[in-house]
Amino acid sequence: MIIDAHQHFWHLLQPFNYKWLNTPENEPIRRSYVPADLADHLQSAGVDRSIVVQTQHTVEENRWALELAEEHEFIAGVVGWVDLASHDCEYELLEFKDHPKFVGVRHVTQDEPDDNFIIRPQVMRGLRVLQRHRIPFDLLFYVKHLHHAAALAVELPDLPMVIDHLAKPRIKDQALHDWEESFRTAAAFPNIYCKLSGMVTEADWNEWTPADLKPYVEIALEAFGPDRCMYGSDWPVCELAATYEQVHAALNEVLGPLSETENAAIFGGTASRFYNLTP
Repeated sequence: MIIDAHQHFWHLLQPFNYKWLNTPENEPIRRSYVPADLADHLQSAGVDRSIVVQTQHTVEENRWALELAEEHEFIAGVVGWVDLASHDCEYELLEFKDHPKFVGVRHVTQDEPDDNFIIRPQVMRGLRVLQRHRIPFDLLFYVKHLHHAAALAVELPDLPMVIDHLAKPRIKDQALHDWEESFRTAAAFPNIYCKLSGMVTEADWNEWTPADLKPYVEIALEAFGPDRCMYGSDWPVCELAATYEQVHAALNEVLGPLSETENAAIFGGTASRFYNLTP
């Protein structure tokens, strides 16, 4: 079972705030993307199932995405959102936690004005709610936030967490020095995982090659191992720089020859265990 652990849907007619799409650089993806748009890409790349990840800070998107998941068998799970900083966090979570396709929570931490948002006391309280209910959490960080991962792992040792997009290293600049140390430090904690996703949009959109991604993937595999790494397309955001099929092929090329067990982990097994996906 091959699983894409990170993709999105959005529909411009939904009453959500898609203002992040209203920039010149995002104009190519400023349209609706729904399951019918993804299905052919999955089939072309030989991917069986996918996990839908939130884009909105509203529980209404959870409800919408879960409705899509109920209608489309290939949607293995939904990583939604609850207000971690609110005293209503647990109340919000309880609405969704028993849905068989509600598999995790994410907050768009990278866009918070406060670089220390994720370790605020009230947010830590919300993360402890997730830990208590064993709901995985996606860490959407820039490199500048990455040092918080280790602190979170110490405080929340029983909360499964996954770093989205390798914390967005500056691949276009071929920069490793400002990223690698904190990344490896995070990997030392067994409850932190890594998504091999979102790399093409951190590279040169027009001139990237798989070789540009290779140093970052190699460090991720060495630090986390295949059992804590998972493939994600970041579709349709990836379309700013590459097609779905190009992203999938690039990761396969960069990974090179792997054992059957290692390949199965990265392309499905790790995501299935991390998100506790139902067959």
